[in-house]
This record gives sequence, C-alpha cells and structure tokens, in this order.
Amino acid sequence: MMRTIPRRRKKSRKLRGYRLHGYGQQRQHRRSGRRGGFGKAGRKKHLWTWVTAYWPDYFGRGRRGFKRPRAVTREVRSINVGELEKLLPDLIALGYAQQHENGKIEVNLEEAGYDKLLGRGEARKPLIVKVPSASDNAVRKIEEAGGSVIIGKSGA
Repeated sequence: MMRTIPRRRKKSRKLRGYRLHGYGQQRQHRRSGRRGGFGKAGRKKHLWTWVTAYWPDYFGRGRRGFKRPRAVTREVRSINVGELEKLLPDLIALGYAQQHENGKIEVNLEEAGYDKLLGRGEARKPLIVKVPSASDNAVRKIEEAGGSVIIGKSGA
C-alpha cells in the first residue's frame, strides 16, 4: 500500500513533462550519495553539524562528570514570610504555633518541617519564629513588624 504526503499539489504533478524533476542528471536523485551515505556514514565528517544539533551525546560526551548520591544531597524546604502569614491558622491548629498574651505568635518552623525562612511577601503580625536558617531580608521584615527570629537547631 502506497501512502501519500498530505499536501495540496504534489511536486511530481507540477513537474510532469520535465524528465528529471529538477534534480539535474538522473543519477543525482538515486541511491545513497544524495543523502550523504548509508546509515551512520559521515557523522564525524559532513554530518557533524547534525550530530552536534540533534544528538550531542552520540559519542559519549553526555555521560561525563560526577553526580552526587541522593544520600549526600538534602532538599532544603523553605517558606516565605508571606506564605507564613497565610499558614498561621493551620500551624496553630496543628500545634506548631502558639498565641501569647502580649499578641505575639510563636512559630516553630523546624518542628513543622521547614529548614529556611525566605523574605518574599509582607509581615504584618508580630511573630517569634524559630527556624534553623533565615535570609537577611526575612529577618529584617519580621523585626520591622515587631517580631523576632531565633536561628539555630533547637534539638542540638
């Protein structure tokens, strides 16, 4: 069964009566010389630009280097100041935050599973945040709102 290319007018219909269909001599459109050789011929010569563009690790160049094992790498779970404000009711309900009489809310982010406090967003409430590490921007925003940040491992 012969398949057709989906196009409106085929080139062969347009070129009826022109014996060579625009390819010069008859042998120029036959066999493998037209496409640069059979199979993988020319990958280090005239098809090198194709290799670099479409198959860069063909000669093993993509498998170099060193990948750190999963046991050594550790994912840092972080939370922004703005997200912390939104999560306060949930943190209080789960017992990771307590409300004091003076209006401040004490939040233990280490127990909640967070490693770092980042500074995106706005701090409106005075918070006392216990966290293993925090960015300078986050500490500044919490302190401007009337709170404080306690940095360090609580279990150590």
